[in-house]
Amino acid sequence: MTEPARIVVLVSGSGSNLQALLDATDDPAYGARVVAVGADRDAIAGLDRAAAAGVPTFVERVKDHPDREQWDAALTARVAEHRPDLVISAGFLKLVGPRFLAAFGDRYLNTHNTLLPAFPGIHGPRDALAYGVKVTGATLFFVDAGMDTGPIVAQVAVPVCDDDDVDTLTERIKEAERRQLVEQVGRLVREGWTITGRKVTVP
Repeated sequence: MTEPARIVVLVSGSGSNLQALLDATDDPAYGARVVAVGADRDAIAGLDRAAAAGVPTFVERVKDHPDREQWDAALTARVAEHRPDLVISAGFLKLVGPRFLAAFGDRYLNTHNTLLPAFPGIHGPRDALAYGVKVTGATLFFVDAGMDTGPIVAQVAVPVCDDDDVDTLTERIKEAERRQLVEQVGRLVREGWTITGRKVTVP
């Protein structure tokens, strides 16, 4: 039997996407295990979830370094210690730098709460509502140096209801986002992938 793929998950908050991955990796057939969880701040629920699952954690705070470049180098080194096959941003609110992308750019996944390239940035559902779209959703993509501009792995649509506000829409997107993350990460680690330009292909 082949060894499960090694996943490092980066978090900044409650860790609900992390929990979904931890639950999925309990099944040996899933094909992966979370080998470490990293954060950019202390005392967050995501780290508690990792500890409860017996997963090693580390914290690399920007303010503990002279500049972002040195933080990026430190984060890269901490992640590399765990020899990941895949690194997943699960609500990690810091933009990584060139060194991190050079090391992990073809295997660093992020999820965004709209159908990219529409409504990038941190206020996706709010911007989608303000624009009046009838369908939004979630996008899973490999991170590049831009803002939510990397090659897309998968997307899931979420209808916008007439009575939606930012909170109700965000919550429905989160549910779809978690399902997509778990399904697609499992698919990637079991089947592999190639990135050609902007196109991600899973055999």
